[in-house]
Amino acid sequence: MTRSPLALAALATVAIPGLDAYDVRRPGVAGADFDVAVVVDSVRRRWVVRAPQNAAAGAALEAEVALLEALAPHVDEGRLPFAVPRPAGFAHLPEGGRACVHREVAGQPLRLETLRPGPGLAASVGRALAAVHELPTAIVEDAGLPVYDAGGYRERRQAEVDEAARTGLVPPTLLRRWEEQLEDVALWRFRPTVVHGDLTSAHVLVADGAVAGVLDWGSAMVADPADDLSWLLVAAPQDAVESILEAYLLRRTELTDPHLADRAMLAGELALARWLLHGVRSGRQDVVDDAVGMLHDLDQHTRVEDEAAAAL
Repeated sequence: MTRSPLALAALATVAIPGLDAYDVRRPGVAGADFDVAVVVDSVRRRWVVRAPQNAAAGAALEAEVALLEALAPHVDEGRLPFAVPRPAGFAHLPEGGRACVHREVAGQPLRLETLRPGPGLAASVGRALAAVHELPTAIVEDAGLPVYDAGGYRERRQAEVDEAARTGLVPPTLLRRWEEQLEDVALWRFRPTVVHGDLTSAHVLVADGAVAGVLDWGSAMVADPADDLSWLLVAAPQDAVESILEAYLLRRTELTDPHLADRAMLAGELALARWLLHGVRSGRQDVVDDAVGMLHDLDQHTRVEDEAAAAL
């Protein structure tokens, strides 16, 4: 079931008494499993309405709402140096569950290619990530979101690799590379932290040269902090990565994790395995083909790297 923008605007007026909807539009990036619209009211305030498309999405939304409510004091008291969505009202749906409405968080999506080394935006990204990882883990547990210890999380990653291997579509040398890293016990000695779990350029908002907001907390969990760093280490300009990591490490307390960057790079590689599995499970041949192509590119790249390292 997909709701029209007008239907979502109607839900917003139910959720926020007195809201006078003036305009409604689809967001630039719509999330899977949710109908989303931006409603502009008569005094030009912008509201985001999210309605789950199924029961699983509805349960995920309730957990996210509980987490967002727990995050608000950390924003107000400066422990999180950016804004998060603040649920302002709800509308019950005929099929069950609720739509959630919040004020739109200000800012523009982060463009990784604009990151530069130094104390500017790159450092702000590092500090923002560190602040997330310094949050008390109880807020995730209390919201009913997943909590893993280091050993359990390594086993989760191993299960993903095993499932990907059974497809027969992952290059054997890449599988061996992953197996070796998963079997390296030293690599997996880390202190689990709160992680966002779905950081992308669309979910990190920037204003005035700093991180202004972080969206979409539904994948949050207590797990490996390296996961939140992986997209940056893989896709950001390399000279900016050093500034991100330096600012991140300065903001973290009790950080003795010499293999953080290694696991972050591995997490970036395993994201391709998850993309492959998504294509297989959903019967999407286009996704499978895309994942296979990227896996073969990664295999060639890592073999060149490994050969160069062996020659040193």
